[in-house]
Amino acid sequence: MSDGTTILSELNDRSREVFRRVVESYLASGDPVGSRTLTRDFSEKISAATIRNVMQDLEYMGLLDSPHISAGRVPTQLGLRMFVDGLLEVGTVASADREMIDSTLGNGTPDVANLLDRVGSALSGITRGASLVVTPKHEEAPIRHIEFVNLAPQRALVVLVFADGHVENRLFTPPPGLTPSAMREAANFLNALAGGKTLSDLRGSVRKDIESRRQEIDSLARALVESGLALWEDAGEQNERLLIRGRANLLESTSETTDLDRIRRLFDDLERTRDLADFLDLTEQGEGVRIFIGSENKLFSLSGSSLVVSPYMNADRKIIGAVGVIGPTRLNYGRVVPIVDYTAQLVGRLVADRGMG
Repeated sequence: MSDGTTILSELNDRSREVFRRVVESYLASGDPVGSRTLTRDFSEKISAATIRNVMQDLEYMGLLDSPHISAGRVPTQLGLRMFVDGLLEVGTVASADREMIDSTLGNGTPDVANLLDRVGSALSGITRGASLVVTPKHEEAPIRHIEFVNLAPQRALVVLVFADGHVENRLFTPPPGLTPSAMREAANFLNALAGGKTLSDLRGSVRKDIESRRQEIDSLARALVESGLALWEDAGEQNERLLIRGRANLLESTSETTDLDRIRRLFDDLERTRDLADFLDLTEQGEGVRIFIGSENKLFSLSGSSLVVSPYMNADRKIIGAVGVIGPTRLNYGRVVPIVDYTAQLVGRLVADRGMG
């Protein structure tokens, strides 16, 4: 079967208009669309029989489907993709939505974690879907201060304070025989090198400088520096970068058992999404909003859901995270797409203002 774009070009004006009206009616109501409904909507006089014939042709082409013998038609996944790519009219974000986003993101504490939590709440609240927010890796944020804290003979804490106010700490087992002076020396050494560097940049500087200054640095301090920074080498914490808000919204308009099963599968998918690499792959293939319908989205392919997602960037136009909305495939794409796009651009500016990236 040819792809949606090719099929769209093959449709005559009447077939294209019938198809557009079927999809728009379905997206608005969630119900199958019958020929009588479309007959009332057309300004020109077209019989129900004529519309039925057109709908049968569209079904044969794989664009529409009949969920029940006596029911009307609904768009297939291919039909939705063709509509989104060729017929969807996307304008600017509505002023009421813009005002709500601006006020929600503009209030609250200035730290990035709080900001992104509010982003998730705003998106889920406005769209009545579930929101996804991928927060920036703090390896991309400048470091303000590093400190080592001795807690017990076999327990110590390394604390990293980033320029945006975010604080991370790790417990670790210090080198045997650790002294307070070695801890101070290690912290002073790292803080002198940090100087606004990111964590990944600092690692490179440490490896180079620690060798050239081996005679100057106490062996215990050197071991402490290496073991402390090694704690951030592990990517196991990256699942904490994925924020999900508004799951309950997906249940509000759900009535049929099939919908409940779909939502249950989606919730299971969300709980199993431990590796962010797949999700980030969806956004890092280019700028702007991307729409994944049904099985096109490999993360939630079994749950019959759609994902509208956009990356956000720092001042250097580097992708540092993403925002998105999950909903049923009958999502109001014309409204959700500009909301996600506007939010992603605003988040990029606000995160950059807070010193990330």
